Amino acid sequence: MMADLTDVIAFCDNRTERLEVPDFPGSENGLQVANDGHVSKVGAAVDAGLEPFRKAVAAGIDLLIVHHGLYWTPPLPLVGPAYDKVKCLLDNNLALYGSHLPLDRHPEIGNNAILARKLELSPCGTFLPYEGVDIGLLAKASGSRDDLRSGLENLFPNGINAMEYGSDKPEKIAVLTGSGQSAVDKILDAGADTLITGELRQHHFNLAQELRLNLYACGHYATETFGVDALAREVAEKFDLPYEFVETPCPL
Repeated sequence: MMADLTDVIAFCDNRTERLEVPDFPGSENGLQVANDGHVSKVGAAVDAGLEPFRKAVAAGIDLLIVHHGLYWTPPLPLVGPAYDKVKCLLDNNLALYGSHLPLDRHPEIGNNAILARKLELSPCGTFLPYEGVDIGLLAKASGSRDDLRSGLENLFPNGINAMEYGSDKPEKIAVLTGSGQSAVDKILDAGADTLITGELRQHHFNLAQELRLNLYACGHYATETFGVDALAREVAEKFDLPYEFVETPCPL
């Protein structure tokens, strides 16, 4: 089977609400590199890196959906790794689609929402606005802090970092996958004292103690595998295409 690239990209843009969700400068969500206009196999990866690209090529993928795309800074000269990545895409007819904040905060296929569902938490609101759009999720919990930590340890077997200085039975939990640096001092205003995120900084350990918070850092990469996987699976089902997740395990 083969699908038209234009149709697939239109589906992805609509599903992620790409045009309605602002993102960090230079992120360039959407189709970032085109191919010959056809898709025969879709893949997903967290990062637009040379290793994921090479693995996608080896797997016969011609459209790769990623969370962290190619573009984050002002335009870079196409030399060194930047050249190698673009050359790999073009030489192998591999199209690249990126979706960052739209795929973090989406209420159904977003990283936050899927992580909450896997922990059997019930979404009850949002927090942390970025240019008028909330990018964090709030969810109700019915179990204890020990239950929450156990669920996270099962979901993320490579390990989590737990800083537990808040309530031992949190009723409301904030979820922000990836980097949680901007959320730590905002969760109390959102009515929560517990945050599940990907990565934090050393000084957040002090804040956890001083503000009486529960902070769980489960890995930036690990917490952001969910959204691209969900979107790519929907593409595969919609267009009757084979699908493969391109795993490039990251310890951070």
